[in-house]
Amino acid sequence: MINKRLLIKNLLSHNDENSFYDKKMKLSLNRKEGKAKFLKHLCALSNSNPNNNSYIIIGVEDEENKIVGVDFYDDSKIQNLVNAYLKNPPKITYENVPFPSLPRHKVIGLVTIHPNSHITSLLKNAWKYRRETIFYRRGSNSMPASKNFELRDTNKRIVEAIEKNANNNIELTLAGVFDFFNNHKPEYNPQYKVFNEQFVLCWAGEKKHINDEEFFTRVDIELINEQVRLFFSSLDEVQISYNKNSFIITEYIVLGLDAQEKYYPLEKTIINFKENGKHDIVTEFLFESPRFDDVMIQHIYQNTTTIISKIEKDAPLSVLEYEDVPRLPKNCLICFLHGYSDAVAQLRKAKDYIKNIEDKTTYIKYKEAMRAFRKVKYS
Repeated sequence: MINKRLLIKNLLSHNDENSFYDKKMKLSLNRKEGKAKFLKHLCALSNSNPNNNSYIIIGVEDEENKIVGVDFYDDSKIQNLVNAYLKNPPKITYENVPFPSLPRHKVIGLVTIHPNSHITSLLKNAWKYRRETIFYRRGSNSMPASKNFELRDTNKRIVEAIEKNANNNIELTLAGVFDFFNNHKPEYNPQYKVFNEQFVLCWAGEKKHINDEEFFTRVDIELINEQVRLFFSSLDEVQISYNKNSFIITEYIVLGLDAQEKYYPLEKTIINFKENGKHDIVTEFLFESPRFDDVMIQHIYQNTTTIISKIEKDAPLSVLEYEDVPRLPKNCLICFLHGYSDAVAQLRKAKDYIKNIEDKTTYIKYKEAMRAFRKVKYS
């Protein structure tokens, strides 16, 4: 098994980006330009590495290789994006890799582009890049290729050597378990379990009981062998169970109007550990949107858009409007679920304002609402 933290260190030791890896400060997949540039680099790396993995590291300052980190990212969107825009798309995995030097809520994103024996090209226009364009890597640059472009094996040996040097061992595994326990306070109930005598999984979360059911919040789950964070949440409620070969995470979302809030199952994630030293992750979307009074929802939507409009114009909020700001993320999500398709776009307009509030709870709610929105949209 490859220790992904060690793999990232090995890749970064090459300093300059090259034809088998790239590094970025962050991804901007919600913007046309950011989406198109990401697709260009994926396409170029895939074509330049037909027989080996290639990588993109997210959360690193380009010039000094400084590890700054990004938020935990759910990868449900990426493979859909690749399949929609690329001809002969490679298989893509996005993993969240924690580093001891980063705050608990930050990770390094590792995009793995798996080898593809076919030439990858744009299936349709993306920003200024035209349909059928083929990209390849020349050093650290992703360049358009000619129509007679041929796949060449140029990096297989060096990438195999880098990956071999990142193989996990008992020392790294034990150190990872101790790090996990030391980084989580006792009230977060850090635990571990060994699956198939090969995989070590650690998890932690603040336990609470609601209607005789056990939930966890502020949940952190890591596969120690690969040093990959499988799940992270600041507020969401989660139920956890496991058996001999599987670890099961059921994520809930709290929705409602005032005192009518209830827990609704959102998604189930099952991590299956196999005898051959591999594992796979299966997700099952569970959410069924609740329905609330249409007149009340219309009132909430109008109030929400009024507040966001004032925020955009830097106009002062009334006392009641200011008190409603912490409810903006959840209210926008509820409005979206009731057919107000622009509610999430409205919420994005208030991101900077919410982010700058001294109490970060509202910003955490914003990120959780956007995460739930992505799951609903792409499921």
